[in-house]
Amino acid sequence: MRRFLLSAAVVVFTLAGCQAQKENASPVVLGPNPFITHIYTADPSARVWEDGRLYVYPSHDIDPPRGCDMMDKYHVFSTADMVNWTDHGQIVEAADVPWGKKPSLAGGATFMWAPDCVYKNGKYYFYFPHPSDDPWNDNWKIGIAVSDKPASDFVVLDHWLEGLGDDTFAMIDPNIFVDDDGQTYFYYGGGGRCAGAKMHDNMTQLAEPLTFMEGLKDFHEATWVFKRNGIYYLTYSDNHTENGKGANRMKYATSNKPLGPWTYKGEFLAPTSSDTSHGSVVEYKGQWYVFYHSSDISGRGNLRSICVDKLYFNGDGTIQMVQQTR
Repeated sequence: MRRFLLSAAVVVFTLAGCQAQKENASPVVLGPNPFITHIYTADPSARVWEDGRLYVYPSHDIDPPRGCDMMDKYHVFSTADMVNWTDHGQIVEAADVPWGKKPSLAGGATFMWAPDCVYKNGKYYFYFPHPSDDPWNDNWKIGIAVSDKPASDFVVLDHWLEGLGDDTFAMIDPNIFVDDDGQTYFYYGGGGRCAGAKMHDNMTQLAEPLTFMEGLKDFHEATWVFKRNGIYYLTYSDNHTENGKGANRMKYATSNKPLGPWTYKGEFLAPTSSDTSHGSVVEYKGQWYVFYHSSDISGRGNLRSICVDKLYFNGDGTIQMVQQTR
């Protein structure tokens, strides 16, 4: 009898191991990282639309760099196989923003930082942080561009997202999450603060006052919210430094509600060659991925390039550490 029980236990353990291996295995072979090399890109927001393609909306580091303001001219990239990528070209630049802060130097760009895009009401809404005036870090607003297409013909609205309030110091990195019931949520944050709120159906207003997220540990910026198996995940970059230099890690927290409170779970993406970190998580054709950036090509923190790797979960829903590939 003991021999039978032992054999049964071995069979169960083996089957469980095979199942875990099956769930964590993917036939998809990714191309080399970084996967966009002809221009410098950072802060990738990845989305899957109804045409079956995966789209990435990153920011754009301009070469030669001058500083953190030298980011402009958002491009869109897409793929159907995670290897071959199409550059759909530029969709928005600082000059398109009627209410935006003007460049302080001739020909200079002006703070077009990490964006996001969402599909709702038959339209694509592209959100981007942009200062309206000086001092720039006290005057962040969230701009909105709208199109009937996912990668072209975006028109910037003549007003920013309404309902953010007056305290917008360092509040950047917009992220939009659409729940299973169709309710849309807005998140953003910076300088150690992360806030979120329900959005109005018109996608240009908040439907309620912002709520500051509770339970996050060492939050810096780069909010990204997604849902898997009934669990809400909020990923973000921390304030980690090494040898006196920035070396942000990606961390995450979970909740049973889209606005928390959140339970801190730990790190899932170690620092890259860049001193900053910013990522997004998406499922595509049955495989989960994390998008992020590095400075592998340039060796410079303000000339970054976007990367992607597979993301795996444990049976309890926690995220495994990402194996960065090159």
